[in-house]
Amino acid sequence: MWLGGRGWFGVLEHWRCDLRRPSFARTWSGFKGSMAETLSTQVGTAGGLRAPHQQNGDAGGDARVEPTPGSPKPAGQEVEPAPVGGEHPSAAAPGLGKRKKRRGATGERVVPPPKKRRTGVSFGDEHFAETSYYFEGGLRKVRPYYFDFRTYCKGRWVGHSLLHVFSTEFRAQPLAYYEAAVRAGRLHLNEKPVQDLNIVLKDNDFLRNTVHRHEPPVTAEAIRLLAENEDVVVVDKPSSIPVHPCGRFRHNTVIFILGKEHQLKELHPLHRLDRLTSGVLMFAKTAAVSERIHEQVRDRQLEKEYVCRVEGEFPTEEVTCKEPILVVSYKVGVCRVDTRGKPCETVFQRLSYNGQSSVVRCRPLTGRTHQIRVHLQFLGHPILNDPIYNSVAWGPSRGRGGRIPKTDEELLRDLVAEHQAKQSLDVLDLCEGDLSSGLTDSTAPSSELGKDSLEELAAAAQKMEEVAEAAPQKLDTIALAPEKAVETDVMNQEADPLCAECRLVRQDPLPKDLVMFLHALRYKGPGFEYFSPMPAWAQDDWQKD
Repeated sequence: MWLGGRGWFGVLEHWRCDLRRPSFARTWSGFKGSMAETLSTQVGTAGGLRAPHQQNGDAGGDARVEPTPGSPKPAGQEVEPAPVGGEHPSAAAPGLGKRKKRRGATGERVVPPPKKRRTGVSFGDEHFAETSYYFEGGLRKVRPYYFDFRTYCKGRWVGHSLLHVFSTEFRAQPLAYYEAAVRAGRLHLNEKPVQDLNIVLKDNDFLRNTVHRHEPPVTAEAIRLLAENEDVVVVDKPSSIPVHPCGRFRHNTVIFILGKEHQLKELHPLHRLDRLTSGVLMFAKTAAVSERIHEQVRDRQLEKEYVCRVEGEFPTEEVTCKEPILVVSYKVGVCRVDTRGKPCETVFQRLSYNGQSSVVRCRPLTGRTHQIRVHLQFLGHPILNDPIYNSVAWGPSRGRGGRIPKTDEELLRDLVAEHQAKQSLDVLDLCEGDLSSGLTDSTAPSSELGKDSLEELAAAAQKMEEVAEAAPQKLDTIALAPEKAVETDVMNQEADPLCAECRLVRQDPLPKDLVMFLHALRYKGPGFEYFSPMPAWAQDDWQKD
């Protein structure tokens, strides 16, 4: 989100004017008499003619994938509105087909044209240098850092104030927080500090919000290089590390770790692995190679083989599951078997059984989200430590045979409540700020700050901003409790007076709790085949701790 909880608010929306509408296709010669009067009246009422917006929607899925910060919106055609209560600017000009750019009436806020989009989406040294790692208790941790979330004004925000947008769409923080952020100089509109939240947004407005960002820890297990040539890089991904920036994760991702620690940059992921899934992960080094292999994927030329450990004694014979899978919630990241879902097929073969759990080989013939995990749940043999599909939230049968004695809303509520109690919302790719009344009745206590406290913090933050101007290489922050914040000038990026997360004390997960027993064992395609070693939990003599 734009305030540091979720990445999706960083996604840049693009709008284009549709000049083919009949109202714009008319020639200016028809604007006479009553037609001109009607046009003028409409403009005076609506505040100017506006072409319709066409929004290039989110990619969806895991969405919650974060774009390269600073990637500006591509320039597009603009239809200039007619001035209020006056003649159209081109009506008196020779050449009725030409339009003059409107510079804005006296005192009217002028929006600069959108910048051209940089070609390619990649992360470079300036992104890798935002912060650093440290290791503690078997975990890889990211030092908190300042980050700019950037976005162009969405179509539905046009004509509304920033105050309205924050109060209706970004309720993770009270309005007092946003007011404090304005006073601290954290919010920018078209690269100018926002002075008043009542400012009304216009098309092409560019917003930037500076937040203090915290990332969840991941396993300290190293990313092993399996193969590298001029076309691809193949690694053995540990469980718990996302492939690319998404949600709260940015530096604790495979893309960033490879760039920061192995100098492998501008990589193109060739397939998906869930954050909790380990094993073979392939990257293309060029867009051309990426397109070639993706075409092989579309043509079903790529063979994938996984191994997992499941509950109970799996059948000895080969089992094929063809149940369709429906996404229950993209936000929470939960799917289930449903006749309305997309067709998919997985072939299972038991490899061993130790008296309590079975090791099973899985060959997905399609590539739906959570396909292996959902099919195993349906078969009554969920992955032994799957935090979603082996949860009591599914009911007594835990989803076996598709039997779920509750509505989707009740299921999501119970899943969220379970992981909120365990402080493990990251499993659902959620943070406290994402919870709405539609999912749970609980609220994050960190957001409930008094207005007086926030005003104190804003003053402290503003003071630190002024110090930072004299030392631009250092970021403004202080590392004391709110009541002590105004008494120090300590420059420390790891604590921030406006950051609610800084005041929370979270218990670190145990490294073993970050491992799910699902592993990508083999990927094979035309001219290549890559293997990953069998994990320890897949050995025949393995016993649960």
